Amino acid sequence: MIAGLEEISDGDLLIGADRMNEVPPAQRGIAMVFQSYALYPHMSVYKNLAFGLETAGVPKAEIEARVQKTAAILQIDSYLQRKPKALSGGQRQRVAIGRAIIREPKIFLFDEPLSNLDAELRVQMRVEIAKLHRQLGVTSIYVTHDQVEAMTMADKIVVLRAGRIEQVGSPLELYNHPANKFVAGFIGSPKMNFLKIAGQQDGAANGMMLTVAGASVPLPRFSGAAETLGVRPEHLSLTDGLPLGTMVVHLVEQLGGSTLLYGALADGQAVTVQLTGQKSPERGAQVTLFADSATCHLFDKDGLALR
Repeated sequence: MIAGLEEISDGDLLIGADRMNEVPPAQRGIAMVFQSYALYPHMSVYKNLAFGLETAGVPKAEIEARVQKTAAILQIDSYLQRKPKALSGGQRQRVAIGRAIIREPKIFLFDEPLSNLDAELRVQMRVEIAKLHRQLGVTSIYVTHDQVEAMTMADKIVVLRAGRIEQVGSPLELYNHPANKFVAGFIGSPKMNFLKIAGQQDGAANGMMLTVAGASVPLPRFSGAAETLGVRPEHLSLTDGLPLGTMVVHLVEQLGGSTLLYGALADGQAVTVQLTGQKSPERGAQVTLFADSATCHLFDKDGLALR
């Protein structure tokens, strides 16, 4: 709909102060980068970059200057005479991005542009696109299923599910204050632990007492009936905080800078723990888990966050 390829049934699409609902796609000042590179295989990199300007009747001297400037920004100036088949995946994606940049659009639309790249190249291109965004200062709308891309690249994230907006906010707003279990599970890696609450009752002054896997967990008072306790793996500890009961360690993953523990609580609920540094609990060992009440999340039977 933003690109003009789908009709808008209700509401207004504004680019700046201009209403775009009936404006033809070619006149909206939009450039799109696709998941597949969509390059012309028979054209050189130079011709791929220049083609849109040539069809728009831009003078040759200006085309030459804009191609050279775009190629320099993306560090593809040494590949201008190559055909796409002679380029790596990352180089092809740079050309695809260059084809969008050269038009000097008002808005960039990125449709999962990194999903065809290998893991190392995705990280590199993620950094490059973020730097490019700051350099050009052009609004970019970026579709991704990769929450790491969303967290690291976005100023604002819109989380969608089945065509509905679940939550809108900055990456850290969504990380720290998810509106529901869906957002809480999408943002953050490894994924948030969701533990079933067996009982809830009033505790000491301004407090509540929850029963989770046979353990009593004191939390500050909240409104509503909690069905699920959410705790991120990086917010669990083996040393101090609120006791969440014991976990049997099933698997240990040593990542160098951190350690991941996979295990189960006394009632069989699966838990993932992320510890800083190189820890080495034995497989089969029983460890006591602790959490910080400030980083715990509570959800009702409908999955909505309780405050």
